[in-house]
Amino acid sequence: MRRQTDLLLAAASWLAGVGVLFVVGALVAFLASRSAHLLSAELFFGDVTWHAAVFGGTRVFEGIWPAVAGTLTLVVLSSTAAIPLGVAAGIYISEYAGQRFRTVVTMMVDVLAGTPSIIMGLFGFSMILLLRQTFMPGATTGLLLAAACLALLVLPYMIRATQNAIEGLPLSLRLLGPSLGMSHTQAVTKILVPSASRGILSGAVLSLGRAAEDTAVIMLTGAVATAGGRGPQSLTTKFEALPFSIFVTAAEHNTVEELNVGFAMALVLLVLTASLFTGSLFLQRSLERRWKA
Repeated sequence: MRRQTDLLLAAASWLAGVGVLFVVGALVAFLASRSAHLLSAELFFGDVTWHAAVFGGTRVFEGIWPAVAGTLTLVVLSSTAAIPLGVAAGIYISEYAGQRFRTVVTMMVDVLAGTPSIIMGLFGFSMILLLRQTFMPGATTGLLLAAACLALLVLPYMIRATQNAIEGLPLSLRLLGPSLGMSHTQAVTKILVPSASRGILSGAVLSLGRAAEDTAVIMLTGAVATAGGRGPQSLTTKFEALPFSIFVTAAEHNTVEELNVGFAMALVLLVLTASLFTGSLFLQRSLERRWKA
């Protein structure tokens, strides 16, 4: 009976994995079928050469390069803020906080993780309204506000990923540091955190993906349909981003070809996110090899 149950569970797990691969493959195939004929340098840069757009700052009005540059800049800024803070908070909660404080903060982190992204966008917009009426009459939405709101959105995922990865370590690893005469801080930095690196970096990978694809936050905090044909010029300016550009194209297209451009942007965003995931996985493996050595 137990063997039959194990076989059924193994078959269900295998079917679930194959089902996920099938759905993803079907999605990619559909996007490719609608937009493969558009995938060229012209889609990204229009009639401008790529080096003039990327390095020369030439305006691109007929391509999606400004949206790609805005998405990459947004991901870098939000991840730079959220990942170190989330890792530090997760380490503190799991290793240094008292039991009562840990319970309260964990509950608050879970509530923040369940907050809809549109609420986070409204929070950022409300902050701008408050600043306009008090200290900064000229305050406006822009790249920095959008990155800060996205960082708050992905921060609880990093905290919980770090906390769970460290708390899930076996007791033998926790006893290794004291047995070698290490202080608690030395044991955390030299044994526990490297041992939990896979779970921590997995949380970082998920955070990158969430920051790259969210639309509701950036729609209210600085993303626009067109930013003058350029990528982000400063931290306080409006910017273009692929998720918002896809939303605008899907909502306002007039021809099938314009809708196909939206499908092409969706495929580019999917490839961009997959590239971020792949780069993060390579970084994860290199760090694991170095820590193990």
